[in-house]
Amino acid sequence: MLDHFRMFADYNIWANRRLYAAAAELPDSELRQSKGAFFGSALATLNHILAADRIWMKRFTGEGDAPTALDTMLHEDLASLTSAREREDARMIAWIYGLDEARFAATFNYTTLSSPVIVTQKLGPTLAHVFNHQTHHRGQVHATLTALGRPSIVLDLAFFLWTEGEKWAN
Repeated sequence: MLDHFRMFADYNIWANRRLYAAAAELPDSELRQSKGAFFGSALATLNHILAADRIWMKRFTGEGDAPTALDTMLHEDLASLTSAREREDARMIAWIYGLDEARFAATFNYTTLSSPVIVTQKLGPTLAHVFNHQTHHRGQVHATLTALGRPSIVLDLAFFLWTEGEKWAN
C-alpha cells in the first residue's frame, strides 16, 4: 500500500509542474482574477493548496512552518510561490519515501484549525485525503485557466502513468 502513495507523491510533483507551467502563461491580472473557484483566483487557490500541504506536513512530521488559516496568501507572486511549491513537493517526496509500513499503518494526533480538538487518525487514510485535496483544488485551477480562455492541460493520473510513470504502470 505504501507504494501506492509513493506513486501519488510522484504524480503530485508531475501534476504541479504542469499546472504551474500553465499558470505561468497568464498575465498577473488574470492570475489574480476570480473565476468562481472556492478560493477565487488561480493564485489564491495555488496558495491554498500549498498552505494545506504545509499544515498537514507539520501535523505528520512535527516540523516546518504552517499557516493558521487555509486562505493564507503565502506568496503574492507566482515565481516565489512556484519555488515554495517545488520545495514542499521535494519535502513530501522525501518524507513519503522515508516511511515504512509500520509508520504508514500507525495513528497520529493533531489539533484542528477550527477548534482545539485533538483528533487521532490513521496515517494512510489521512494521506489519501491530502492527495485527494490537492487533486480537487488543482481541478479548480484548471477550470479557472480554461475559463480565462487558456488551453486545457492534461492532469490525469492515467496520462502520468503512460507518459512519465513507467515504474508505476507495470
